[in-house]
Parts: sequence; C-alpha cells; structure tokens
Amino acid sequence: MEKIWLEQYQDGVPGEINPDSYASVADMLNASIQRNLDKNAFTNMGNSLDFASLDKKSKAVAAYLQARGFVKGDRFAIMLPNVLQFPVMLLGAMRAGLVIVNVNPLYTAKELRHILKDSSAKGIVTLNSFAHTVEKAMTANEHNLDLVITTEMGDLFPTVKRCLVNFVVKHVKRMEKKWSISSAVKFRDLITQGEIFDFNPVDIGSDDIAFLQYTGGTTGRAKGAILTNRNMVANISQILALVTPLHKENGLNTIITPLPLYHIFSLVANCLTFMCLGSCSILITNPRDIKTFVKELKRQPFNGITGVNTLFNALVHDDNFKTVDFSNMFLALGGGMSIQSTVAKEWLDVTGVPLTEGYGLTEASPVVCVNPLNSDRYTGSIGLPVPSTDIFITDSYGNELSVGEEGELWVKGPQVMKGYWNNPEETKEVITESGWLATGDIAKVDEKGYVYIVDRKKDMILVSGFNVYPNEVEEVLASHPAIKEVAVVGVKYKDNTELVKACIVLEDGYAKIEKKTITDFCRESLTSYKIPRMIEFMDDLPKTNVGKVLRRELRDE
Repeated sequence: MEKIWLEQYQDGVPGEINPDSYASVADMLNASIQRNLDKNAFTNMGNSLDFASLDKKSKAVAAYLQARGFVKGDRFAIMLPNVLQFPVMLLGAMRAGLVIVNVNPLYTAKELRHILKDSSAKGIVTLNSFAHTVEKAMTANEHNLDLVITTEMGDLFPTVKRCLVNFVVKHVKRMEKKWSISSAVKFRDLITQGEIFDFNPVDIGSDDIAFLQYTGGTTGRAKGAILTNRNMVANISQILALVTPLHKENGLNTIITPLPLYHIFSLVANCLTFMCLGSCSILITNPRDIKTFVKELKRQPFNGITGVNTLFNALVHDDNFKTVDFSNMFLALGGGMSIQSTVAKEWLDVTGVPLTEGYGLTEASPVVCVNPLNSDRYTGSIGLPVPSTDIFITDSYGNELSVGEEGELWVKGPQVMKGYWNNPEETKEVITESGWLATGDIAKVDEKGYVYIVDRKKDMILVSGFNVYPNEVEEVLASHPAIKEVAVVGVKYKDNTELVKACIVLEDGYAKIEKKTITDFCRESLTSYKIPRMIEFMDDLPKTNVGKVLRRELRDE
C-alpha cells in the first residue's frame, strides 16, 4: 500500500528511522545512561533509582552472571512484577549478552514449566512471593536452571522502609507461601558479590537475540517470539520518533507505568523508550489495587500514563481518581486491546486529556500503529503506521484490498520478529517468504491512512454464513448505562454456525436487569443476526494480568 499516512504525521516525525543506529539495546540504553546519570530512572512506592545507581547495580548483575558461568546467548528468565529490581536485572542480563525471557509471575507451575523447558532458560529471578511456583516447576526435572535468584519487594528501598515493606508483605499480607530451593541466591547478596567481580563487556550484534517474548496465550499455547536486537532497537527508535517532538515541546519527564514490564507493550513503550528519553517511569506494582494506585497518582506530578481499556474503565469509575491533579498530564496512551468509545469519553470528561490509541503485537516488538500524540480527540482508530512500516489489507487469498475494505492486516518492517522459537511450522503460518507478518486481525484503512481494527480473525463469530465481530457488539453493549464491562463470544450451535453470547458485568447499583432489555437495546443499533441470543451475567470477566479479556475462557465455559 502507498504510504498515504505520512501526510498525517505530526510535524517533526520522520517517515523513516535507522534500525542500525545501535548494535544492541544494551548499547542504546548505555548511551542514555551516560547522558542522564543524575536523573531518576524509576520510582516505586516513593523510592527512586537514578541512572547512576542503575548503571552500577546492573553491571554488578552482569559481572555476577558471568562469574556463575553464563555466556552470551544463554536464556535468562525474569519473573517479576513492577519493582525496582526488574530494570536492574533486565539491563544486567542484557549487558552480559543473555537472552531475556519475560515471565508472568502469576503463571501456574505448569505454565512456567512450559516456558522454562521451551526456552531452555539457564537462570531465573523471582520475588519470594512466587518462589513456590518456581519450586513446583523445577520438580519435574524438565528444566535447565542452574541459578535461581530470589528477591523481596523492598530490596532496593532504604534500609528502614525495606525492612518494613518486606515484613508487611510476608507477615501481615501473607503474600509468601512456603518454599524451599536450597541453591537459591538472594538478590542483595548477588549485588554485593557482583560489585567485587569484574564485568567483561560483551560484543552484541544486531542479529543476536535480545528477547524470547512469549505470546500471552489468549488464543492458545504460548509461543516464544524471537526478537533480535535490531527488532528492538528499531521499535524503540520508531516510538522515540513519535514522542520526541512532544517531549521537546512539553517535557515528557514522568510516565505512570501500571502495566507489568514483562508485557511487551509496557516493556518497550514505557521501560526501554523512557530510559532512552532520560525520563522516569513510576512503577505501579499492583494496578488492580485501585485505592493504592490512586494514592500513587497523587504522590507526585506526572506527564503521561499508559494502560488498557479495562484499567482506564476501572479508574474513571473510582471516585478518588476524580480528585487527582491532572494539570501536568498531556499523554494517555492505550494499547493491548481496543479502547471503547464510552471509556474514552468518560476518561476525557474526568481528566481533560484524550485517550490516544495504539496497536501492536508481540510478533512486531510490538508497536505497529499509533495515533498522532498531539491529537485532541479519541478517533476510534488505532492510528497511523509508525515510521519505516508497511501495511496492506488482504482477502483470504492474499489479494490486496482497497481503501475502506475489510480484510486481514499484514505488516512489514524492521520490528517484525525473526520467527517463533523452535517452531518453524507456526512461523511459516504467520510470516511470508517476503517478510510480511499476518497479524490475524481484521482491519480497514481510510483515505488518510488511518487504520481501524474490526476484530480478531480468530474471534470472529459465524452466524448462518454472516460474520459477526465481537468488538462491534461489545461497543454497543458498553454504551448501556447499566453495563460496566462486557465480552462477546461465539458459542457453537449447529454445523458451521454459532450463537452470539454476551458475558456482562453490571454497574454497581444494578442488582438485576432483564435480558429482554439488553436485546431490545441492541436492536436499536445492530442488525438481527448480531444481537446476542445468549446473555450471562457475571461478577467479573476473566482477564490476563495486563487486563486483556480472555475470550477463549468464556468460549470454553
């Protein structure tokens, strides 16, 4: 497709970036660290880690790992929530030339065992609160772990607060289950010993693997996307091209980071990009605790926040959130799932800042499209392809479709993964010989180049030969005043046909609502075959730790 979207770029945003500007992510981060030694890089629970400390401690981690026999290319798993130890371990392992395997701390032992076995991870770091899961995953003897590092939540806090926080976590909130890994090394001991050892810089090339980033598994078993250093440098550069004009104009110095850093969106858009900007990420350890989250928002001024639709929805429905000072905020970026127009409107009403939507997927490192960051309104679009990115919309036969026509979105650019780890068959299914990535998302492009996601190809519901896209039905249902959250799925009815099912969470104050009321409401906006024939009221919708609704689980129920 001709790059008709370039004319819509914000002033100062280039059409192309140089994916070879740095040989590795570690080199890219090191250059920023040296420019910003006296600035804060991360803050958590009111405690800050400046770039100088991050530099010193990450080198200690790298030196320790080298002393323990880790060599370039070894896989190393990070199983941490948003705590200060995360960026220290991340940068340390990268400096040692290791391949990072990010792991959701809430995974079961079975899920963790699959990732450890598939990646052949040689080491792992986790909070004490999740060490019991690591222990269970190790009992099957289907792993290559030589090193288990454990840390407590407050390990990088000043002494008094460290002791207090760690005591509360263990003895008051009782967040730590019994575990016993005799060879486990404490994070604080690792840092102490690592500072004694010499760190030997590693020659890391652009084609070397930086991350094995496992897909979320919302539609099936997790697969490891091979993201090279060139992939990651490219995507960071693409995001920097978008945010730098905004940063120069307003000073994008602090970003609220509620999404976990092990998730590719938060990892790249918040952690790595803002480190390169020399800005500070305020890490929210548990965003589901809205009360504590809002207290953090009141602790210090902030310029931006990233999140997903469910998180923004939860915040705007919290009375205390409405008392937060938003006078310094000028960026609110949503990704990971579609932003609903009702949530965007409520967010704007409360904060005065429009929600800007972007789009990406693990296989593209992850960012593919973003709305202009100086936009003054919610567009309903996922935005424009980022610099150095090609897209086209295809039918089921691989033919390119015209502007306005709906088909599968294909992407090509320096951020597209090398393939799936140890899975050439799956790789061939999503990446063509010419390098196009088939996203599995149904989309359309308008005459200005703005891209609109219609729905996931795998989530599409087939009703008597007609295609029904869950996002469209969800958008209508979410506008009903009694509905707080909704997810729509297809349920098998007869051969080659399904029924539309709506799973609904009601707003507080609505104990019950007639199903006929719901269907009558849908009838005003939807044609007959799109109206849910099955309606189930639920207390909560199943979600990933990032807040993405697990439609697969709803279909399986």
